[in-house]
Amino acid sequence: MSTTGATADPLAALGALPGVAESVESVRKAVDRVYGHRVMRRRSNAVTSEAALRGARGSAALSGADWALEEVRRRSDFGADDEARVVGAALRLTAEAGQLLSIWRQSPLRVLARLHLVAAATDGDEVGRPRQEGERVDEPLVELPLPDAGEVAGRLEGLSQLIIAGSEAPALVTSAVVHGELLALRPFTTGNGLVARAAERIVLVGSGLDPKAVCPAEVGHAELGRASYLAALDGYVSGTPEGMAAWIAHCGRAVELGVRESTAVCEALQRGAA
Repeated sequence: MSTTGATADPLAALGALPGVAESVESVRKAVDRVYGHRVMRRRSNAVTSEAALRGARGSAALSGADWALEEVRRRSDFGADDEARVVGAALRLTAEAGQLLSIWRQSPLRVLARLHLVAAATDGDEVGRPRQEGERVDEPLVELPLPDAGEVAGRLEGLSQLIIAGSEAPALVTSAVVHGELLALRPFTTGNGLVARAAERIVLVGSGLDPKAVCPAEVGHAELGRASYLAALDGYVSGTPEGMAAWIAHCGRAVELGVRESTAVCEALQRGAA
């Protein structure tokens, strides 16, 4: 992660980048609108459940398993082939994320290890820990230069310290940095995209921006498309103020599209159609 200069709160410094405040305000207004929907007063659990399903579908799509929502809904076997395993991992991560909220601020590295363990669903030696020197990474959709294991360890520790120390930065900024940093580092041998998006979800929910988990950013990331996602990630990796701001804005648009999805769910529930 790069910031615009030395500061005691580098995440807050990113929040001051041109255009970021506008993204933060736009996201806040969108989230407030869906939370103000009348359905949320009585059936928020149903909206949360549907948002989790749709978020998992979106995250899986970005990792190469672009299944129709109804296919995800009806399937029970997620071990049949590579795409099924990706979808199964996304569903497990979405369910697990809610159980890790209380641990995140005290031990983010422990949470990331747990997320990878859940995603991998195997007992290999490489599961649940950052990759070691010489270990290959299976993340074909992200083709950025791969940092070596030493850099990964150092930057993960730095990210952990930022989270534990706390920040005045808006939740959108913090979640975007966590997401971008994990994609840039690809700290695990597999499943890094899925883990990065689950970590983004944890920040958005745990920060209080989306406490009921009804604003699935994963839906928005998928809707914006893989090419747009990777182009925005290039901006993050560049470390330039413009690139960082563009990545944060991209993540903000993803949250707003997730809000739109859940607003549609609220409308369907209100009509008795879902």
